[in-house]
Amino acid sequence: MPAPPVSNASPRVSPILEFHDVTVAYGRRPVLWNIDLAIDDACLFGIIGPNGAGKSTLLKAALGLVPLAGGSIRFFGQPFAEVRSQVGYVPQRETVDWDFPVSVSDVVLMGTYARLGWFRRPGPRERDLARESLKRVGLADVAGRQIGKLSGGQQQRVFLARALAQQADVYVLDEPMAGVDARSQELIFGVLSELRDAGRLVLVVHHDLRTAAQWFDRVALIDRRLVAAGPTATVLTSENLERTYVGRLDLLDELGRAVEERGRTS
Repeated sequence: MPAPPVSNASPRVSPILEFHDVTVAYGRRPVLWNIDLAIDDACLFGIIGPNGAGKSTLLKAALGLVPLAGGSIRFFGQPFAEVRSQVGYVPQRETVDWDFPVSVSDVVLMGTYARLGWFRRPGPRERDLARESLKRVGLADVAGRQIGKLSGGQQQRVFLARALAQQADVYVLDEPMAGVDARSQELIFGVLSELRDAGRLVLVVHHDLRTAAQWFDRVALIDRRLVAAGPTATVLTSENLERTYVGRLDLLDELGRAVEERGRTS
């Protein structure tokens, strides 16, 4: 029997992050509808759209924080649960209890827990890593303060430092620039750019179109559906922005009827 032919084709490499037919709905109300998006390479990637467009829901769906009505999401070809320690998350500030009696250094140290496992406690290496992460975001001098005593920009930088301490391969940030001062915004974007240059994927929900063109390598425009995605210069066009930010009531009604119809046939 002749030997099978030898293929010279390279094995398929899974995207770093892939959304396939992702749909999320709360009852009859659609939040996201049939999102298809693949990110193959390390880059600084912005998720942009109007308020209520489903941007934060897209990140939460990727992290298993909200259920999918349909579709799938994969990191490196695997469900999030299989690669949890490789993904660092910076939530919106308003979701955090800032009165909790914990110091800045303790918050950052939490970033090391994912790789320690259940039975190991943070040691000198982890504490050094937490200190270095705080230094990178310019907050080494406030390590002992209670987290609620910081300004909004400082609080956001603390949670970025926590993600840095995790030493993840993918960083997911939900509105990290909301309510921060210009200095903090510049510093945060600088750190995110360093992560990208070090071969990490950085996925950011962002609301400011003016700075999006300046910082992001690629963007996706979202308004419950994916309007456009790709290199920033080719996506942030007048036509795409008009499709994203105008006529949203008709779209909501259309998707609501589609969600209802899917419920009848499933």
